[in-house]
Amino acid sequence: MTDKVEIKIVNKSPNELPALSTEMSAGMDLRAWCQEPVVIQPMHRELIHTGIYIELPKGFECQIRPRSGLALKRGLTVLNSPGTIDADYRGEVCVILVNLSNEAQIIENGERICQMVVARYSTVEWIAVDELTQTTRGEGGFGHSGTL
Repeated sequence: MTDKVEIKIVNKSPNELPALSTEMSAGMDLRAWCQEPVVIQPMHRELIHTGIYIELPKGFECQIRPRSGLALKRGLTVLNSPGTIDADYRGEVCVILVNLSNEAQIIENGERICQMVVARYSTVEWIAVDELTQTTRGEGGFGHSGTL
């Protein structure tokens, strides 16, 4: 069982609201809103409009994440993934798509371009100390387990 959070939304596009594809999906599909198709050339990026404006409650963020099918089949991904929409932002939700393929990719109006995940977050109060608690891992970083 999951909590439901009420979020105010304005949709200036003719497209449907962001929605889950399946009952247990975490991300809601977000659709492109464009007057004419947008062509993204290989290794280029474009800002894609959605026509969606949201009002998140304090303590929540909205993450913009790539769609795995677009990444695998067409080489399209969200450039600043995950993109973060803060609770005090009231502008249009736009998505920076990048084309990592060798062919131009066309984005059509109403096409599902990314996923939105609404998540709680915690604020932080830093506590300055001279040293940290020791762990078995210690300072082991990238590749420390022998697997890259």
